[in-house]
Amino acid sequence: MTLYRDSAVVLRTHKLGEADRIVTMLSRQHGQVRAVAKGVRKTTSRLGGRLEPFMHVDLQFAVGRTLDIVTQVQTLDPFSLSLGGDYGAYTAGTVMLETAERVVPEDSEASLPQYQLLVGALRALSERRQPAGQLLDSYQLRALAIAGYAPSFGLCARCGTPGPHRNFHAASGGILCDRCRVPGSSAPSAPTVALLGALLTGDWESVATADDRSLREATGIVNAYVAWHLERSLRSLAHVDR
Repeated sequence: MTLYRDSAVVLRTHKLGEADRIVTMLSRQHGQVRAVAKGVRKTTSRLGGRLEPFMHVDLQFAVGRTLDIVTQVQTLDPFSLSLGGDYGAYTAGTVMLETAERVVPEDSEASLPQYQLLVGALRALSERRQPAGQLLDSYQLRALAIAGYAPSFGLCARCGTPGPHRNFHAASGGILCDRCRVPGSSAPSAPTVALLGALLTGDWESVATADDRSLREATGIVNAYVAWHLERSLRSLAHVDR
C-alpha cells in the first residue's frame, strides 16, 4: 500500500454508501483532491468532525484504484468552529470554498499560491480582521489573479493607457478607456474603481475609508467578473449576508 501525506482545506463532502464520505479538498502539494473517508458517518468515528468544510488538516492518504483513501487526520486550524456561529462570516467563507473548488480544477497540478491564499483568507475571516464581505471580494479578485485572470483597475485593459478610467467590462479584463469602451460596459464611480484596486492589492487602509455606496458597487463588479470567468454564478453567493 502506497502512502503519502499532505495538508489541505476541506471544501465540501458528500455521502458514499451507508457510512463513508467523499471529501473534496484543496491541498498544499497535490491541488484539488477527492478522497474517500471510510466510516466517518458512524457515531464512533474519530475522523468525522475533522473532515468537515472549513477544516484545515494534515492528512495521510493511501493510494486507491479510483479515489485515494484518508487513513489519518490531524487538525491544524478548526476554522469551522469560529465561523459556524457568525452567519455573515460563514456564508462568505462558503463562497470562498466554492470559488477555490472552481478555480483549481480537479487533477490539476499543485497550486501553492491558491492554497496559501485560501488558508490566509479563512484565518482573516475567523479572526474578524475586516468585514466578511470585504474579505470575500478581496479573496475572489486575488484567486482569479493567481489563476491568470487578473483584472486591470488602473491601466486600460485593452490598450494599456494609464487611468483613471470609468468603463468596466468583465469580458475585456477590467477597466477600459473611453476610446476602447465597448457596448455593455458599466460606469462605476472613481471611488469604486480605486476601492477595487485596493481590494486586489490588499490595501486595507484604503478599503477602510470607502463609503457604503462604493462597497456595494464594488461587490457587484466583483460578482460580475467572477461569474464571467467561471462561466456561471456561484450557488453559495445567493446566501451571502451583504
